[in-house]
Amino acid sequence: MTLTRETILEALKTITDPVSGSDIVSAGIARAVTVEGSTVRFVLEIDPGKSESYGPVRDKADAAVAALPGVDRVSAMLTAHSENAPPDLKPKKAAQPQQAPQKVPGVTRILAVASGKGGVGKSTVSANIACALAMQGRRVGLLDADVYGPSQPKMLGVSGRPASPDGKTILPLRNHGVTMMSMGLMTGEDQAVIWRGPMLMGALQQMLLQVQWGELDVLIVDLPPGTGDVQMTLAQKTHVDGAIVVSTPQDVALIDARKGIDMFCKMNVPVLGMIENMSTHICSNCGHEEHVFGHGGVAQEAQKLNVPLLGEVPLHLDVRLAGDNGTPIVAAMPGSDQAEVFLDIATQLVDAGAA
Repeated sequence: MTLTRETILEALKTITDPVSGSDIVSAGIARAVTVEGSTVRFVLEIDPGKSESYGPVRDKADAAVAALPGVDRVSAMLTAHSENAPPDLKPKKAAQPQQAPQKVPGVTRILAVASGKGGVGKSTVSANIACALAMQGRRVGLLDADVYGPSQPKMLGVSGRPASPDGKTILPLRNHGVTMMSMGLMTGEDQAVIWRGPMLMGALQQMLLQVQWGELDVLIVDLPPGTGDVQMTLAQKTHVDGAIVVSTPQDVALIDARKGIDMFCKMNVPVLGMIENMSTHICSNCGHEEHVFGHGGVAQEAQKLNVPLLGEVPLHLDVRLAGDNGTPIVAAMPGSDQAEVFLDIATQLVDAGAA
């Protein structure tokens, strides 16, 4: 029998929703069903006030799908959604005070790399800083938290699906001295992740706490652009030691960068500094220098906000080619001017005790 999404849905229809009395597919609880080879994933999206009733439902759904011919692994995630109240992924018998942010076991420091808007090169900066720190002898992890647009598998030249020996813990992959985990390793390259906020928060917590990171000096978290659910969940649930904000020099990017810095300040996350990406361009033919996106805007903003300017990264073809080829510029061309910028940023972070 060929394993298809329709086959999985038929199996899930044999499970009864304890609230409505209909099956969990008809009740709209079973969502995001995907089939990749012999691996099946789905989500049960429920009312947070009824979380305790659905543990057995998830177990039955998991068993029903696992019994199908051709299924080797099942990932069933239980998440909560309410139209009238903020989502809460943890079942509660009574109201509990907000827990203080927790440390990730084995990880000494967590650094968030953020941007106010997309397209400013945040993921390129994250990958190169991670490799630069690894080249300086640090034990480095990189979590690609940009769930909707994961870039790190491509940039670090990592492919294949992470193993899960017990079905609960996940073994990350490694390249260029960096231990890496990304949602891009769990889905097809062209497969969209269509999730609401509660599902994003659950996925982020799983990648932080269920991945066997080992002993790390620093875990760099490559955040999605903006100031949304992923950023809030990271800062509220996890102890983040500092944030680095990446921007291009032009005003439209700086407007959003200010918002990112304001978010971290409100969430009591220290801003370690700013990085100006695509700062200047030097023509490879004639050597003429021009500022395609302007120049110095991030330095002025950093001075105004009283945060350090960690570096100015040039706009250079080799940086883009290196990332596309799966070897960040610091590893591909360690003696180049472009690589030296990232190595200098890494040195600053080490000297400041931030990495």
